[in-house]
Amino acid sequence: MRVGCGFDVHRLVPGRRLILGGVAIPYHLGLEGHSDADVLLHALADALLGAAALGDIGCHFPPGDPRYKDADSLVLLQEVYRLVRARGYRLANADAVVIAEAPRLAPFIVAMRGRIATALAVAEDQISIKATTTEGLGYTGRGESIAAQAVVLLLDSN
Repeated sequence: MRVGCGFDVHRLVPGRRLILGGVAIPYHLGLEGHSDADVLLHALADALLGAAALGDIGCHFPPGDPRYKDADSLVLLQEVYRLVRARGYRLANADAVVIAEAPRLAPFIVAMRGRIATALAVAEDQISIKATTTEGLGYTGRGESIAAQAVVLLLDSN
């Protein structure tokens, strides 16, 4: 068994779509970043990479590389999981939390779980996603950003 954790945060800005867990969320702000800036998928990718001792998402998809400009993070996550599988591991489960003061994310959690499970070719019950606030504290609490944390458990495929 191997455990990995991941964290990501991006600033909220006007003029960008808000994508979380591969789902477009109706909101007047989006996340700033080189790719689609999906903090949930980035945290999950880092957790997978960490559990397999494969570095971090920036090593595999450098933020200055034009190939990843506005990239779909679900595609990046699939590539990360391909690397993990090639190392001889499979996902037992993933647990993640999105930290945002707004918008309310509860109505989108089921869709996020489904998109991630489909991308990784695992059952939806292997993917857990929660949403919370920071009660108005810090950069997420002031509505300046959205953050995400993820933990994964990998099992040896052999």
